[in-house]
Amino acid sequence: MAKRLGSQLFVSRLSFFTTNDELKRLFSPFGVVKEARLVKDPRTQRPKGFGFVTFESEVEAHKALKSMNGRIVDGRLIFVEVAKTTRPGDGATS
Repeated sequence: MAKRLGSQLFVSRLSFFTTNDELKRLFSPFGVVKEARLVKDPRTQRPKGFGFVTFESEVEAHKALKSMNGRIVDGRLIFVEVAKTTRPGDGATS
């Protein structure tokens, strides 16, 4: 499997009413969205206002990042950045 460096984006300051489907729809004009996932509070199951969007390629993710970072979505200024996908035990030091 090819190593993916930057095909996953971290999206923050989203409206608490945003759904996974809306997140996917918002980013799909820039390429093939493999996954759009909001982070939810484990207790209440309500979205925390941020999530992750994974694209098929880094090029698509980069286009989305440039276009969507700093945009107003549902009345809120959102921020988009490349997700830091290091996991414990993968050899990365932080």
